[in-house]
Amino acid sequence: MYVGRIERLLAYYSPLPMCIVNAQGKVTRASKKIAEVFKYDGIIDYDIFALTGIKMPEFVSAAENEEPLYIQRNDRTFRIGCSFLGGGSGEEGSHEEASVILHFTDITAYEELKERYKDDRVYMMLVNVDNFDELISGNSDDTDSDVRVSIDKLIRSWAASMEAMIVRYRDNMYELVITHRNYEELIEDKFSILDKAREIESPTDFPVTLSIGLGIGEDSLVKLDDYAQEALDMALGRGGDQAVIKDGSSFEYYGGRTQSVEKSNKGKSRIIGHALATLMDQSSRIFVMGHKNPDMDCFAAAIGVSRLAKSVGKDAYILLSEYNETMIDMVADAKKTGEYEFVTGERALELVEENSLVVVVDTHRRMLVESADLIDRVERLAIIDHHRKAEDAFTNPTLSYLESYASSASELVAEILQYRVDKKALSNYEADALMAGIMLDTNRFAVKAGVRTFEAASWLRRAGADLSRVRTYFQESPESFINRANGIVNAKIMEGGIAMSICSGHSINTQIVNSQVADELLTIKGTVASFVAGRNEEGQTVVSARSLGDMNVQTIMEHFGGGGHMNTAGTKTDLAPEEILAQIEEYIKTTETTQ
Repeated sequence: MYVGRIERLLAYYSPLPMCIVNAQGKVTRASKKIAEVFKYDGIIDYDIFALTGIKMPEFVSAAENEEPLYIQRNDRTFRIGCSFLGGGSGEEGSHEEASVILHFTDITAYEELKERYKDDRVYMMLVNVDNFDELISGNSDDTDSDVRVSIDKLIRSWAASMEAMIVRYRDNMYELVITHRNYEELIEDKFSILDKAREIESPTDFPVTLSIGLGIGEDSLVKLDDYAQEALDMALGRGGDQAVIKDGSSFEYYGGRTQSVEKSNKGKSRIIGHALATLMDQSSRIFVMGHKNPDMDCFAAAIGVSRLAKSVGKDAYILLSEYNETMIDMVADAKKTGEYEFVTGERALELVEENSLVVVVDTHRRMLVESADLIDRVERLAIIDHHRKAEDAFTNPTLSYLESYASSASELVAEILQYRVDKKALSNYEADALMAGIMLDTNRFAVKAGVRTFEAASWLRRAGADLSRVRTYFQESPESFINRANGIVNAKIMEGGIAMSICSGHSINTQIVNSQVADELLTIKGTVASFVAGRNEEGQTVVSARSLGDMNVQTIMEHFGGGGHMNTAGTKTDLAPEEILAQIEEYIKTTETTQ
């Protein structure tokens, strides 16, 4: 009786649309204003789920937690406030028989304002024309003008389609201000301007490509501009021809379908060589390190940097801990010369001084270096690497030489040495090691070998590199040879020219064998990419991925926690080889259907 009277009073005097629902989900009372929500003659005895699409347990939970619910009716948005009436309300576990009062508040104007605020949020975007100088150099005035106009017209038309503000502040650089609405359109469109740029006719032997950096997720224009610049740096560091979005600490990538264009001008190598030599001269001690478990390219680059240090009268400590059997001969030959000081990470921490310099080669990622603790102890850090820039790259190094077009770190170091060291000062061993590093990462000049790669190799040959000696570094054990042969025999060619194989057993050389098998599988006619998995000595599954260029294996491996280059990449995982290959196959099918 008492509860029924309260229900009548609430229904009569409520200034908001209101109804009361019993424990069975039936409407028992409703105010006159409820017609603003439900366009019916009356809703008494109606099922609340049929009216709102919300089940009764959800209303009970909302009342218990004092949380609102939301519905849209008659082109309006309503917030539903829920509270209990009767059934011993207030006693734990007693709400099962209680009625629930629902108050409906029209928040349409608020939601529209919120949506408008969201849609009109401002984001900053930077657009860079990749390799602009190479693109127009050597062309006639007419051709030069045509290319410039075509590029400018494309970017400005794109900006106009978004009603974006656009400013060109360098020949190759544009800044755009867009809104969140434009951003959502770009995501849906997947930055198709990247494809349109490649369609522009160019007299050069490489296409017109753009790199785009987009900063979002901040209200401050200064921070958005910083985000856009960081995103653009990431796009350029990964080889260009892609869009990168920075939102706080996360990055998102689009594009990246073409190879990095090799730059014909070696001026940067000369500048980097001079700057690095100056840094070395000003440092009390020099430490050189690469990634953990170094390969020939990593080790040879460290040896080359050590030679650069000697050219300015300084000795360098090379960090070296564990390495696989493919490195035994090269490391042994280095130690025989007596010219290099090898130390462990622990010993380096004992030797480091305040004015020390650390040079990192063949990686730029903190998680991969031989000793991250050593880097934390110094203020001077130089990086020489040829991999595409990753999110966990070292921030604000003193000197950074990241060139994703290069075949190897050995190629970059060899170019630096050309300008700083007389070739007669380079020992035969150093020339052999750097040649071996280049040959390893190019699969004996079969992959990613540009004009500058051959020029570096030619200089090393004149400096004393002997290919017959270099070949001995590539000899392998009978066990590794058999594992490689079995990996090739067991390969399966999937639909679309995707080759996959598993190398059996556990070995410290698994990564090397996997990469060799992946390279060999690309020689099969019709194969466009290969993925080879096997377990290393720690029981982890190592995956090597290779491509002829039609498929970007770097982005695929990044999805599984790895990285690398467009044509050469890899990852490590705790999944079984069969599982990771199955997931890679499914991911490739899914991404192809969504592109």
